[in-house]
Amino acid sequence: MLHVTNGESAAAVIRAAVPGEVLPWNDVLHEGPVPADVSFNQLRAIRARFIADCGWHPFDAALRQFADRDRALEAGLRHDEIVLWFEHDLYDQLQLVQLLDWFATCELGATRLTLICDAEYLGTSGPPRAAERFPMRTVVTRPQLEIARGAWAAFRAPDPTMIESFVGTPTRELRFVAPALMRHLEQFPSAENGLSRTEQQAVEVLLEGPAAPRAVFARSHNEREDPVFLGDTTFARHLQGLSDGAYPLLITVGGARPGAAGEHAFWTTPVALTEFGRSVVSGEADHVRANGVDRWLGGVHLSGDEIRWRWSRATNRLVASALL
Repeated sequence: MLHVTNGESAAAVIRAAVPGEVLPWNDVLHEGPVPADVSFNQLRAIRARFIADCGWHPFDAALRQFADRDRALEAGLRHDEIVLWFEHDLYDQLQLVQLLDWFATCELGATRLTLICDAEYLGTSGPPRAAERFPMRTVVTRPQLEIARGAWAAFRAPDPTMIESFVGTPTRELRFVAPALMRHLEQFPSAENGLSRTEQQAVEVLLEGPAAPRAVFARSHNEREDPVFLGDTTFARHLQGLSDGAYPLLITVGGARPGAAGEHAFWTTPVALTEFGRSVVSGEADHVRANGVDRWLGGVHLSGDEIRWRWSRATNRLVASALL
């Protein structure tokens, strides 16, 4: 039996709860490029390059880990059962639809494909709870595979209105996919000031006064989102982005830009909004027009200071920049 889950924390819980091999998927798909015009195998190098460019792992090590992971998945087709364990948040749902899209093209033969996915976190629930949930797994159905294929295609499309079209259709068989993709759309720069929802929530915390990044993370994400989906390393990348560019929105209380996210000082040195940052929060200035953007959101590459697509917080819809 092979168990596939989101990452190392959940994998440790599953290993302690049930028999079988455990494969953590380990990719933060809501960050960086996931273009539509590449195969499953070709995507490995693209994801490894993104991870290396973020400074999270060397390219060769990241590529090797993805290759090993994918070989383990293919070898899993020799098992009598493959169990997919995933949570209800954006991070997990993107991994789930990627996997289901892959399985939809496979000849499963005698391998049984099952799913455990509820509004419950695996990494913090503990082995006893995972053991209780294991008998509740359900067989993955053809409609679920087709929904996943549609979701994965929409996420990777260069036109994000495909996501809006997808979330407007019933997806009861995979009920967490549509809300997760809606949260993904909120990561587009807003029509109001150029900030994503994650960035907006961070600067709103700093309106109350300087705070250490560790506290900003807890107050802007963990305390304001349900479900939560960002890890601290990913959040750090967003916070650092707000200190980059010609017009930084935040700096440390000493007047410098925050250091490397892997350093203890990054998380403990308080940061504060600049005057420009305050003008962005108030809507008097626009972060993207002032600083530009170079960001991939699934299959959409946002680049420059006049981007095609924005997210309207007023209407909860994508809007074309020409209409702003």
